[in-house]
Amino acid sequence: MKILVVGGGGREHALCWKIALSPLVEQVFCAPGNPGIAQCATCVDLSVDDLGGLAAFALEQSIGLTVIGPEAPLAARIVDLFQAKALRVFGPSEKAAELEASKAFAKEVMTEAGIPTAEYARFEDAEAALAYVQDRGVPIVIKADGLAAGKGVTVARDLSAAEDAIRDAMTDKVFGDAGNAVIVEACLEGEEASILAFCDGRTVVPMVASQDHKPALDGDCGPNTGGMGAYSPAPVIDAAGMAEIERTVLQPCVDAMAARGTPYVGVLYAGLMMTDAGPKVIEFNCRFGDPETQVVLPRMHNDIVPIFEACCDGALDTITTDWDSGACVSVVMASGGYPGPYEKGIAIEGIEAAEAFDGVTVFHAGTKSVDGAVVTNGGRVLNVTARGDDVVDAIAKAYEAVGRIQFEGAHYRTDIGKKALNRANA
Repeated sequence: MKILVVGGGGREHALCWKIALSPLVEQVFCAPGNPGIAQCATCVDLSVDDLGGLAAFALEQSIGLTVIGPEAPLAARIVDLFQAKALRVFGPSEKAAELEASKAFAKEVMTEAGIPTAEYARFEDAEAALAYVQDRGVPIVIKADGLAAGKGVTVARDLSAAEDAIRDAMTDKVFGDAGNAVIVEACLEGEEASILAFCDGRTVVPMVASQDHKPALDGDCGPNTGGMGAYSPAPVIDAAGMAEIERTVLQPCVDAMAARGTPYVGVLYAGLMMTDAGPKVIEFNCRFGDPETQVVLPRMHNDIVPIFEACCDGALDTITTDWDSGACVSVVMASGGYPGPYEKGIAIEGIEAAEAFDGVTVFHAGTKSVDGAVVTNGGRVLNVTARGDDVVDAIAKAYEAVGRIQFEGAHYRTDIGKKALNRANA
């Protein structure tokens, strides 16, 4: 069959790379794609928000399955549109995608389903939010209610930071309409981890655990980003912890969505804090995580296409997943200044040299081709990803490969995977 992947970042590169390995696939298309994706798929000059154009392309090309990467088109009803045109599509409907599009909605679902999460309050008035923060004290977490490309969250350790976050979101509209309301919630303490799970509306099949690194700087310092790197497995979640997460978080969420008449089909992402009291949900996302996908899919032995089809057909209970016992580490190489202002169009060298290392794949996140050369075209530029026998091996390979790549102003964290090393040493 022909498959279309919607998106153009590192997550979509990983998806195209994995899908292209399937013997069931005749051709992979990606809209809009990027120079890295062009090595394993045919790139199509359509933006992710051109829903009509994407549907027309799928019809013209007799696409057998469309896989949606980013959250924005999911929230904009792309799945509903494709289904109305009898097009097979992997991802949640608009109403199901509200789990990510509205943090308040997600909190409502968690409350009714008894899913463990932080205590919270929602505000549409900045002064009321400020008064609540001043009364509760710090540390405290401020979240823009809507979609903010992973940047609408502030963990405020002092009162001025909390006040600035509220004013940024609600008064200065730094995140646009996403900041029309904010969620103010208690600050959970512990170690973060991510679980992605396939869902068919009633059955949940979790993938292996991973851990993202949101802050821009080493030691989890600096502003939040879309993610500066990830690794899998995440030893903070053992087999018992995974069973508890499936029992108390994933299945209750899918059951609650089904009870609402909005069954959840696609990938459910649970961002978790592993606290002394057990796992608690920080957020739900309605798609594959980025950069978690880049370290999870390389560990999957299965052909991913039958899993997508089982989700669409409500037959996920027939699927058994098989995972590599080793580890995978991905280091994000970002533009200088990210997540703040940054330049584009800077020449990149050394990608082929990096991929010459055994087990290394460089997933393109923010690149474009200019006169045959690959240049920067985003904040997160490359995901330098390495598979190894264990996390020590994977970290060493990833950073050796990073050392082969150069572009002016390149910034990356040097401690991706350190928490796993600390646990192993302990």
